[in-house]
Formats: sequence, C-alpha cells, structure tokens
Amino acid sequence: MADATEPDSIDEALARLDAALSRLDAVVTRRIETAAQPDDRDAELALMDEDRTRLAAALDAASARLAEVSATTGEVGQRLDRAIETVQDVLGRA
Repeated sequence: MADATEPDSIDEALARLDAALSRLDAVVTRRIETAAQPDDRDAELALMDEDRTRLAAALDAASARLAEVSATTGEVGQRLDRAIETVQDVLGRA
C-alpha cells in the first residue's frame, strides 16, 4: 500500500525544483546584466547546461515517481471498490 506522505514528497520535490529553476533564472539574468567577458560566457554556458541537465533529471525522476503514485492510487481505488461491493453483497444477503 502507498505511504500517505508520498504525494507530499512529490510536491516538496517539485517545489524544490521550482525554487532551483527560479535561482537559475536569477543567476542567468544577473550574469547577462553584468555583461561577462566572452571567455566567461563559455564557462557560464557550460555551467548552466550542467545545471539544466541536473534539473531535467530531477524533474524526470519526480515525474516518474508521480506516475508510480498515481498508478498505486488507482489500484488502491479499485481494491476499495471491490471491497465495498463485497460488503454490500454480504449486507444484502443478511
């Protein structure tokens, strides 16, 4: 059975990802405004590409976990529906 805190964990991971993307956007904006030297720009672009790759991987992992939780939730719902039907059948016979 899925842990009741799993959706909260995903929400927290997505909030951290959103915060990281906001920080990355702020850094990019700040660096563009300071008009870095051409050599620095190449290094900065490489760093931003690494950050983007890391953040994309984190987003993929969070999305995969969300899909797992959704699938588990659907399965639990089906089991509950069957249990409710069984209880109603038993009560109907009584």
